[in-house]
Amino acid sequence: MSVTPFKDLPMTDRKRAWNGAAAEKRVRRWAEAQNAPNGRYREAHLWYDRDKKDEFTGYKMLIADVIDGELTVVPRAVMAAAAVMQGSRGGVDLPTADITRVKNHLAKYYKKMGDQAPWE
Repeated sequence: MSVTPFKDLPMTDRKRAWNGAAAEKRVRRWAEAQNAPNGRYREAHLWYDRDKKDEFTGYKMLIADVIDGELTVVPRAVMAAAAVMQGSRGGVDLPTADITRVKNHLAKYYKKMGDQAPWE
């Protein structure tokens, strides 16, 4: 199992709406990952299963969209992912060892937004 490395991607403003399904389609096109995930596709997610890295179902917690041709983090996606990490929407099934790392990744984006992660 693996948490994607923090890349300090550019971020939109908080007002931008989040539509994960639409973002998923744009990320696949941008990453040229129509048939299978790749490294560029991975950058848009917080976590992936190394044993299923060649399957889209192996990726969880999309936090980025493609805006003006650039992979960009959407604050509302970060907030949604943080809520899931706190148990919202049934939570997320991640290995215990990865939970802290995912939260740390999210906390860096919260800091970039000028906020504190909900668990801090």
